[in-house]
Formats: sequence, structure tokens, C-alpha cells
Amino acid sequence: MSRASLNKDPREVAGMFDTVARRYDLTNDVMSGFQVRAWRAVTRAAVGAGPGMKVLDLAAGTGTSANDYALAGAQVVACDFSIGMMQEGKRRYPELQFVAGDATALPFADDAFDVVTISYGLRNVNDTLAALRQMYRVTKPGGRIVIAEFSTPTTPVVRESYKWFLGHVMPPAARVFSSNVESYDYLAESILSWPNQEALAQLMLAAGWRQVAYKNLSGGIVALHQAVKPSA
Repeated sequence: MSRASLNKDPREVAGMFDTVARRYDLTNDVMSGFQVRAWRAVTRAAVGAGPGMKVLDLAAGTGTSANDYALAGAQVVACDFSIGMMQEGKRRYPELQFVAGDATALPFADDAFDVVTISYGLRNVNDTLAALRQMYRVTKPGGRIVIAEFSTPTTPVVRESYKWFLGHVMPPAARVFSSNVESYDYLAESILSWPNQEALAQLMLAAGWRQVAYKNLSGGIVALHQAVKPSA
């Protein structure tokens, strides 16, 4: 079995996701109590994909969200560094454009997209600030970034309950539903070590983004961050 370490070596992380690709979406549904579908709906509304828009979906995985944006009429590129995830995505959505790429060195031209979005993938990148700067580079002036990511629950009760869930519920659930139990040990560790909402907002500002704001979902278990690339 393959898992990644918290140094987030791209080869380790990509290899880990390769092993869970086939059952990844099912496992996410079950482990989130199907809340991930509500979180995806909020993210989809924030992206606001529509005809004539160019959308880059980073860490696109099997293309579940990218397909939604395409169905809304947008021109979508689904980008991921896990070949296994993209192969599964191409099997499900053969009409989608999948491109292999590392978030810290995106293979796209400057000012290419109206919206860049990433869901539950930013914390797996080994240099968060570099990734935010790359996303800034490929976004058109006046364009937007939308980030959905696990975050820090806003109350002590929810925080402690969530830690208990990650340590005591996720491992046995992974043994039932996932093809790679060890990968979910990494995922739990990566969630707990991830910066909180304000810290991520500050990183976005440091990368050049402006009008940075976030919205807590499910009491801060997930946070939706948004920002704009200045028109000037």
C-alpha cells in the first residue's frame, strides 16, 4: 500500500491518489456523511461557471466538479498530478479535457482563465504560497480564485469532536470503503496540520490576491475562500 508523508513530496502524493482513484468519490461520500455534496454545491455556486467562461479546476481528481462546470457551459480544464485519478476521470467523462500538472508549476499561459478553483487539494501541495502564486499568474486580471478546503472548526466542541472523528471513525471506515487504508491516515494528519482560515487568507494576500474572504461550512470543518486578481 502507498501513502504520503507530511513533507508532501509530489511523487508520493500522486502515487497515493493513484491507488485510491476508483473508489475515491464513494469513500468521500461515506466519510463525510454525504456532506461533501452540499459543500460541492456551495463551491459550484461560488465558481458560477457559465457559457463563455474559462475555468481551471485544479486537483480535479476524477473530474466530478469539472464536469458540473462543463455542463453549465464553461470551457473547463481539469488538472491533476495523479495519472490514476485522471485515467478514472477520463473513463467517466471522456469529453472533459484533462491535463497533467503540478500546482506549483502550472503548464498554462499567463492570464488564461476567468476562474481558478481547487477543492480539497491545496493542502496536498508541498508549497502553498507557490501554488497560490501560480494560480494568480494563470488567472485573468479581474478573474477569481475559489478554494474549498478542510479547515479549523470554529468552536471547541466541534473541534474536539472532529479530532475524535478523524482518529476513531475515519480509520475503520477506510478499511471498509477504501482500497488504500494508509492513505486516509495521511489525509487525517494533513487536515489537522493545515493552517486555519485566517492563516490561509494571509497566504492568499501574500500571493497577490485581493478582496480575500472566506465562508465557513459545517461549523468550519470546511472553509470556502474566494479572492480576486486586481484588474490593474
